[in-house]
Amino acid sequence: MILLRHGQSEFNAAFTATKKDPGIPDPKLTPLGHQQARDAAEALAHEGIERILCSPYTRALQTADAVAQRLKLPIIVTPQVRERYAFSCDIGTPTTELARAWPQLDMSHLDEIWWPLIEEPDHQIEARARLFRGEMAAIPAWRNTLVVCHWGFILAMTGERKMNGEWLRCDVTEPHPTDIVWRQYQAPPKP
Repeated sequence: MILLRHGQSEFNAAFTATKKDPGIPDPKLTPLGHQQARDAAEALAHEGIERILCSPYTRALQTADAVAQRLKLPIIVTPQVRERYAFSCDIGTPTTELARAWPQLDMSHLDEIWWPLIEEPDHQIEARARLFRGEMAAIPAWRNTLVVCHWGFILAMTGERKMNGEWLRCDVTEPHPTDIVWRQYQAPPKP
């Protein structure tokens, strides 16, 4: 399986510049993000991908669309691979609006509000990643699957951090990572 982090979003660009949540729900890709999506599509063109799973967030759908067009494959919207809810960018778009924006995609299996309404604890996204890993391991086609997802989901699946537009292979038959470090820089304890 290949895990691809979506291209740079409007949120990513603003947050990188200020280190503050800019308050952008379900952001779109920036021009750089669109280029990263096209570059990923080209890089993945000869990887034997036969199936594309994608998070319902707009930034992931836009990234997956570039790959799907290049590979001439459909996109399967999969809320299980969504981002860990922690910032304004993790407020999604209701399913009825997504269905209007992406009429070629099947959204019928999504709840209208498919994202959590409160911050998702580390252990919860790790459990979601373990469940997804187990489900994928039971399907022989996992080896030829591309999953367009997010920083937090990739970290929960592999223990690795990826930048926008980067991808890595994930063998779902290997053990799930342990001791995932979610916060690299923690404030020292108060005296």
